[in-house]
Amino acid sequence: MTKNQIDAIDKQLISKLSEDGRLQAGKIGEHLSITSPTVRSRLKALTDAAVLKIAGLLDAYKTRGLTTAFVGIRLDTYQLDTKLEEISALDQVVWACVVTGQYDIIVEVISVEGMVGLHRFLSEKLYKVGGIKSSETFVVMKSKRKWILLPKGIRDKLSEITLTVGDA
Repeated sequence: MTKNQIDAIDKQLISKLSEDGRLQAGKIGEHLSITSPTVRSRLKALTDAAVLKIAGLLDAYKTRGLTTAFVGIRLDTYQLDTKLEEISALDQVVWACVVTGQYDIIVEVISVEGMVGLHRFLSEKLYKVGGIKSSETFVVMKSKRKWILLPKGIRDKLSEITLTVGDA
Protein backbone atom coordinates (compact mmCIF):
# COMPACT_ATOMS: atom_id res chain seq x y z
CA MET A 1 0.00 0.00 0.00
CA THR A 2 1.50 3.29 -1.04
CA LYS A 3 0.97 6.30 1.16
CA ASN A 4 -2.82 6.66 1.64
CA GLN A 5 -3.52 4.79 -1.59
CA ILE A 6 -5.03 1.32 -1.98
CA ASP A 7 -3.72 0.30 -5.37
CA ALA A 8 -4.88 -2.38 -7.82
CA ILE A 9 -2.72 -5.11 -6.24
CA ASP A 10 -4.01 -4.29 -2.75
CA LYS A 11 -7.57 -4.47 -4.07
CA GLN A 12 -6.89 -7.88 -5.63
CA LEU A 13 -5.27 -9.02 -2.37
CA ILE A 14 -8.34 -7.90 -0.39
CA SER A 15 -10.60 -9.64 -2.91
CA LYS A 16 -8.71 -12.95 -2.58
CA LEU A 17 -8.82 -12.78 1.22
CA SER A 18 -12.54 -11.96 1.08
CA GLU A 19 -13.06 -15.26 -0.74
CA ASP A 20 -10.90 -17.21 1.73
CA GLY A 21 -9.27 -15.52 4.71
CA ARG A 22 -7.06 -18.58 5.29
CA LEU A 23 -5.43 -18.40 1.87
CA GLN A 24 -1.65 -18.61 2.27
CA ALA A 25 0.61 -15.82 1.06
CA GLY A 26 2.21 -18.14 -1.50
CA LYS A 27 -1.15 -19.01 -3.07
CA ILE A 28 -2.22 -15.38 -3.12
CA GLY A 29 1.10 -14.49 -4.74
CA GLU A 30 0.54 -17.11 -7.45
CA HIS A 31 -2.92 -15.71 -8.21
CA LEU A 32 -1.62 -12.14 -8.33
CA SER A 33 1.77 -12.89 -9.95
CA ILE A 34 3.71 -11.39 -7.04
CA THR A 35 6.06 -12.94 -4.48
CA SER A 36 5.06 -14.20 -1.03
CA PRO A 37 7.18 -11.54 0.73
CA THR A 38 5.38 -8.86 -1.29
CA VAL A 39 2.02 -10.32 -0.25
CA ARG A 40 3.09 -10.39 3.41
CA SER A 41 4.44 -6.81 3.35
CA ARG A 42 1.27 -5.53 1.68
CA LEU A 43 -0.87 -7.41 4.22
CA LYS A 44 1.15 -5.89 7.04
CA ALA A 45 0.74 -2.40 5.58
CA LEU A 46 -3.03 -2.85 5.21
CA THR A 47 -3.45 -4.25 8.72
CA ASP A 48 -1.12 -1.64 10.26
CA ALA A 49 -3.20 1.08 8.60
CA ALA A 50 -6.33 -0.56 10.14
CA VAL A 51 -7.80 -0.91 6.66
CA LEU A 52 -7.89 -4.71 6.78
CA LYS A 53 -8.58 -7.16 9.58
CA ILE A 54 -8.31 -10.89 9.11
CA ALA A 55 -10.61 -12.76 11.46
CA GLY A 56 -12.89 -15.75 11.86
CA LEU A 57 -16.46 -14.82 10.98
CA LEU A 58 -19.55 -16.66 12.15
CA ASP A 59 -22.93 -17.17 10.48
CA ALA A 60 -25.17 -16.20 13.41
CA TYR A 61 -28.26 -17.63 11.73
CA LYS A 62 -26.70 -21.09 11.48
CA THR A 63 -25.41 -20.90 15.04
CA ARG A 64 -28.08 -21.73 17.60
CA GLY A 65 -27.61 -19.86 20.84
CA LEU A 66 -27.12 -16.41 19.31
CA THR A 67 -29.83 -13.80 18.82
CA THR A 68 -29.09 -10.86 16.54
CA ALA A 69 -30.89 -7.52 16.59
CA PHE A 70 -30.52 -4.09 15.07
CA VAL A 71 -31.27 -1.07 17.24
CA GLY A 72 -32.14 2.32 15.74
CA ILE A 73 -31.28 5.07 18.21
CA ARG A 74 -32.41 8.70 18.38
CA LEU A 75 -30.26 10.94 20.57
CA ASP A 76 -31.40 13.72 22.91
CA THR A 77 -28.55 15.92 21.81
CA TYR A 78 -26.49 15.85 18.66
CA GLN A 79 -23.35 14.28 20.18
CA LEU A 80 -22.88 11.79 17.36
CA ASP A 81 -19.17 11.02 17.72
CA THR A 82 -19.25 10.78 21.51
CA LYS A 83 -22.31 8.54 21.62
CA LEU A 84 -21.05 6.40 18.75
CA GLU A 85 -17.83 5.73 20.70
CA GLU A 86 -19.71 4.94 23.92
CA ILE A 87 -22.27 2.66 22.28
CA SER A 88 -19.76 0.83 20.08
CA ALA A 89 -17.73 0.00 23.21
CA LEU A 90 -20.60 -1.99 24.78
CA ASP A 91 -19.73 -5.68 25.01
CA GLN A 92 -22.62 -7.04 22.90
CA VAL A 93 -22.21 -4.57 20.01
CA VAL A 94 -21.00 -6.07 16.72
CA TRP A 95 -20.86 -2.66 15.00
CA ALA A 96 -22.40 0.78 15.25
CA CYS A 97 -22.72 3.58 12.71
CA VAL A 98 -24.03 7.11 12.36
CA VAL A 99 -26.75 7.22 9.70
CA THR A 100 -29.08 9.58 7.91
CA GLY A 101 -32.85 9.27 8.24
CA GLN A 102 -35.05 8.84 11.27
CA TYR A 103 -32.29 7.43 13.51
CA ASP A 104 -28.99 8.98 14.52
CA ILE A 105 -27.17 5.71 15.18
CA ILE A 106 -27.85 2.11 14.20
CA VAL A 107 -26.29 -0.72 16.17
CA GLU A 108 -26.03 -4.46 15.57
CA VAL A 109 -26.22 -6.43 18.81
CA ILE A 110 -25.66 -10.11 19.64
CA SER A 111 -27.25 -11.82 22.63
CA VAL A 112 -26.43 -15.26 23.99
CA GLU A 113 -29.44 -15.05 26.30
CA GLY A 114 -32.14 -14.55 23.66
CA MET A 115 -34.77 -11.92 24.34
CA VAL A 116 -33.77 -11.72 28.01
CA GLY A 117 -30.27 -10.68 26.95
CA LEU A 118 -31.60 -8.15 24.45
CA HIS A 119 -33.85 -6.66 27.12
CA ARG A 120 -30.92 -6.45 29.54
CA PHE A 121 -28.81 -4.77 26.86
CA LEU A 122 -31.49 -2.14 26.18
CA SER A 123 -32.66 -1.52 29.74
CA GLU A 124 -29.31 -1.64 31.50
CA LYS A 125 -26.31 -1.21 29.23
CA LEU A 126 -27.70 1.14 26.59
CA TYR A 127 -29.63 3.05 29.24
CA LYS A 128 -26.39 3.76 31.14
CA VAL A 129 -24.92 5.46 28.05
CA GLY A 130 -27.49 8.22 28.54
CA GLY A 131 -28.51 10.93 26.11
CA ILE A 132 -30.84 8.59 24.22
CA LYS A 133 -34.24 9.98 23.32
CA SER A 134 -35.69 6.71 21.98
CA SER A 135 -34.78 3.45 20.32
CA GLU A 136 -36.43 0.84 18.14
CA THR A 137 -35.26 -2.77 18.07
CA PHE A 138 -35.47 -5.14 15.12
CA VAL A 139 -34.83 -8.80 15.95
CA VAL A 140 -33.36 -10.76 13.04
CA MET A 141 -35.55 -13.77 12.27
CA LYS A 142 -33.56 -15.10 9.31
CA SER A 143 -30.54 -13.93 7.37
CA LYS A 144 -28.45 -14.89 4.34
CA ARG A 145 -24.87 -14.00 3.55
CA LYS A 146 -24.51 -12.31 6.95
CA TRP A 147 -21.23 -13.15 8.63
CA ILE A 148 -20.29 -11.53 11.92
CA LEU A 149 -17.21 -10.98 13.98
CA LEU A 150 -18.27 -11.80 17.53
CA PRO A 151 -17.90 -8.76 19.80
CA LYS A 152 -15.17 -8.98 22.42
CA GLY A 153 -17.69 -9.26 25.26
CA ILE A 154 -19.15 -12.40 23.68
CA ARG A 155 -15.72 -13.83 22.68
CA ASP A 156 -14.53 -13.46 26.28
CA LYS A 157 -17.45 -15.61 27.51
CA LEU A 158 -17.44 -18.14 24.66
CA SER A 159 -16.22 -21.02 26.82
CA GLU A 160 -19.29 -20.56 29.06
CA ILE A 161 -21.83 -20.40 26.21
CA THR A 162 -23.62 -23.34 24.61
CA LEU A 163 -23.71 -23.00 20.83
CA THR A 164 -24.88 -25.57 18.31
CA VAL A 165 -24.98 -25.78 14.55
CA GLY A 166 -28.53 -25.57 13.20
CA ASP A 167 -30.15 -26.10 9.83
CA ALA A 168 -30.64 -22.91 7.89
